[in-house]
Amino acid sequence: MDFLALIDKYYADNPPLKEILLCHSRQVADRCLKIAQAHPELNLDTVFLEEAAMVHDIGIFMTDAEGIHCHGEAPYLCHGYLGAELMRREGFERHARVCERHTGTGLTKENIEARDLPLPHRDFQPETLEEQVICYADKYYSKTHLNKEKSYEKVIASLQKYGEQGVMIFQRWKEVFE
Repeated sequence: MDFLALIDKYYADNPPLKEILLCHSRQVADRCLKIAQAHPELNLDTVFLEEAAMVHDIGIFMTDAEGIHCHGEAPYLCHGYLGAELMRREGFERHARVCERHTGTGLTKENIEARDLPLPHRDFQPETLEEQVICYADKYYSKTHLNKEKSYEKVIASLQKYGEQGVMIFQRWKEVFE
């Protein structure tokens, strides 16, 4: 996969958003690759890890998030599954799964229904180790504060708002990946 060509294809007409996407995605990819290097016992697919980390947020241009130059119509929460649909059209099913499963520490069908979220009513939880590593790494970086890595404590505080399950998943990932 040529992830830069894919990003160029969908972001050519919005250079500020393209720059935000590339910077954020590179931060996530670099953290993923460091985890893979530190944990050879996990046998992570580093080529896929980098590619998928670079396109995990490719759907943001279809959402409405003025602060980061997103001028689409969908709520920002939808960027994962919209990006997954795009990746499937491009022929990248494995990458699509990362796109749709990286929100929070993953979303369950029950959680989506209970909170009446504007998402398809199905599970969006990371399953493979690569999906989990990307989801984990993504929590440390924001698209609104590009040059600042969040502390572990800040990540936990942001997850806490949505309940204990996400916090417990993240803590378990930290034990495995750090």
